[in-house]
Amino acid sequence: MTITSAPARPRRRPARPGLTPYAFLAPFLIPFVLFTLVPVGYAFWQSLHKTERTGGTFGHTHSVFAGFEQYAAVVREPFFADSVVRVAVFAVVQIPVMLLLALLLALLLDSTVARLKRFFRLVYFVPYGIPGVVAALMWAFLYDPRLSPVVDLMKSAGTHVDLLGHDMVLFSIGNVVTWTYTGYNMLILYSALQALPADVEEAASVDGAAGWVIATRIKVPMIRPALVLTGVFSLIGTFQLFTEPQVFRSVATSVTSTYTPNLAAYSLASGDNYSEAAALAVLLAVVTFLLSFAFLRFTSRRNG
Repeated sequence: MTITSAPARPRRRPARPGLTPYAFLAPFLIPFVLFTLVPVGYAFWQSLHKTERTGGTFGHTHSVFAGFEQYAAVVREPFFADSVVRVAVFAVVQIPVMLLLALLLALLLDSTVARLKRFFRLVYFVPYGIPGVVAALMWAFLYDPRLSPVVDLMKSAGTHVDLLGHDMVLFSIGNVVTWTYTGYNMLILYSALQALPADVEEAASVDGAAGWVIATRIKVPMIRPALVLTGVFSLIGTFQLFTEPQVFRSVATSVTSTYTPNLAAYSLASGDNYSEAAALAVLLAVVTFLLSFAFLRFTSRRNG
């Protein structure tokens, strides 16, 4: 009796994914490339050129390759160091204050004794829904010593502070930013608190832990990733500070056209100095990326 073996089946090649993954990624990739990568690439290309004029004042202008000459020119500008230091001081003071307020509000809403949570959550978030220009104009009115009832009350109480003066205007701008974005960060932290397992808090309560101990020793460490996220967002937003100083320029002489790096880039572009403005914008993007990356590395090491 002869036993014949069944013919070997041909091995199937693994199916190729085809274009399906790219179709799902297209709604993100297309706008990202068109509205982020292309403008950034064009700004970098423009920062490597400069405009030269031939034939005197009424001659012709043409663009020539200048390498990193525009970057050196920006760094040598007197306003560059001042604006960067000013924004750094703003970040060191304003970001911790804002995130602390956002964390306190989130913990209050998440507590078991809180009432009318939906109402207060909406109240805290409403300032973020107000356009930045409108918010800055409203606070500028409250700071203006000629119009503000707040300043009049402070004067009647014997306190004479120029909230738009050179020494106070940076903190006044910081107050506007804090008022606007505290509710936004609160909502992120509150969502992280709501995602925590309920049995953790119940177990701590059974063990006799007080409410503030549960909040500070258990909840806050568990939402550390959300705190890091809000910190990175706030750091990026700080170096993009533009709307509030631009509005305050109309009411305060202490705010100049180069008060922040972003405002300085806008002023350079308004003066037809596009190459130097592009160089400043690229520098600002690089500094923001490096600081955000350093902040993430520092927090990840602390978590480890």
